[in-house]
Amino acid sequence: METAQSQQQVAAPGAFVAFARFVLCGGGVGLASSFAVAGLASWIPWALANALITVVSTLLATELHARFTFGKGGRATWSQHTQSAGSAAAAYVVTCGAMFVLQQLVAAPGAVLEQVVYLSASALAGVARFVVLRLVVFARNRSRAAVVTAAPVHTTVARAAAPAGPAVLCRAA
Repeated sequence: METAQSQQQVAAPGAFVAFARFVLCGGGVGLASSFAVAGLASWIPWALANALITVVSTLLATELHARFTFGKGGRATWSQHTQSAGSAAAAYVVTCGAMFVLQQLVAAPGAVLEQVVYLSASALAGVARFVVLRLVVFARNRSRAAVVTAAPVHTTVARAAAPAGPAVLCRAA
């Protein structure tokens, strides 16, 4: 049974507003996550802390994006969480790849160069992730199209009149 909130139609924000919200929500969760990883890493290995915080922050960010960023107004579905996690994993691969390439090209990169490369890769991956979330994960038209195509088709069949006899056909001519 649907709740009143899930039945309510919320207008989707424009691309610029949605992107600003994406940066605000994603950036806020990312900033909080960086502090959480540092704190948790004092008790457990850094890789485990990073993995746990990444899972939690992706779940949180997906909920924020469903409710606020893309104007859906409701909770994210498991399918949206899965797709969002896939896009987050792809973004993670992009940033790791950029850092790997930097290490291969520059023997001892400085902290500033590392930050420039990492943040550039993050920004590029973030823009790509925004596009995927907006056009695929939280797309409104996709779910409506599925409902429309699944709806039964009603047709009206008109019956033709009985064939006319030769006398009627001659008068019509």
